Amino acid sequence: MNIEEKQLADKVVHIGRVTKVVKGGRIFKFTALVVVGDYNGNVGIGHGKAREVPDAIRKAMDNAKKNMVKIPVVKGSIPHAIIGRFGASEIIMKPAAPGTGIIAGGAVRSLFELAGIHNILAKSVRSRNPYNSLYAAMNGFENIRTIDQVASARNIEISDLVHNKK
Repeated sequence: MNIEEKQLADKVVHIGRVTKVVKGGRIFKFTALVVVGDYNGNVGIGHGKAREVPDAIRKAMDNAKKNMVKIPVVKGSIPHAIIGRFGASEIIMKPAAPGTGIIAGGAVRSLFELAGIHNILAKSVRSRNPYNSLYAAMNGFENIRTIDQVASARNIEISDLVHNKK
């Protein structure tokens, strides 16, 4: 994406230590899971592995910048309720009224913050693994459709799509 890097914010979600046992002893390596966003609907997730923590974080940030996606944010929330699935994780995301805040736990909270979503209700069901939870939320974001996309897919006007009750 053509987003300047100086306006991107990042957040380290998870750091894990992996041990490999060899003849001479143990070899430690680190994994990092990072979320990068611009608080304006653009967000990405990255994963990096290295022998040192700062190198793993740097690799994860580079990976996250490559994997950025645009999320439709309507009035500080998402346009409609959606369930994101990835692996054994499911995330139920619902739009919320202004002033509600981010009602979400675990790793997905930082994803919503960096995406610029201010009001959302989210529930992680099944697995709460941080990797799978983040990728499930991203799956939900990729499946969100705006009212413009729905109207153009059905070849009708937006006014015909929205029923005005009098």
